[in-house]
Amino acid sequence: MKRLFRTLYGESPAHLLALLASFALCGYALTRLLENDWWGVAEWFVGGALIHDLVLVPLYGSTNWLLQKVTLGGQPQSRRRIAVVNHIRVPAVLSLLMLLVYWPLISQDAPDPYRNETLLSPGVFLGRWLLITAVLFALSALLLLFRRWREARGERG
Repeated sequence: MKRLFRTLYGESPAHLLALLASFALCGYALTRLLENDWWGVAEWFVGGALIHDLVLVPLYGSTNWLLQKVTLGGQPQSRRRIAVVNHIRVPAVLSLLMLLVYWPLISQDAPDPYRNETLLSPGVFLGRWLLITAVLFALSALLLLFRRWREARGERG
């Protein structure tokens, strides 16, 4: 019976149960989210999708193209140069994601509930975001240097 189920469904029964449980949890969260201000949530969702597709995709697509042009130049791509691009790209994406999530606090334009929940002065968030961004880029640079060192050590041995 289990083999027949796997043949028909493609996965184990536990996978189906986990999937159904996650759908139930998402449905519950959606009903809780939409019970107070469903129109505001719909506006935010559609607006976010439009801003992402019409503004952010061209912006980070062109930024990625420029980054590759600057780091790779007109030369063919090599593993090392692609690694440099990726070690810039990952901390930049994480930093921008944090900026997007915490924008009301970073821009000091947060409504009172945000300020009351954090119990912090609005002026601290910009400096902390910049510090976290600097740490992300520094860790990425150290990781790149470590990988290059290990690669060079392996070539000598």
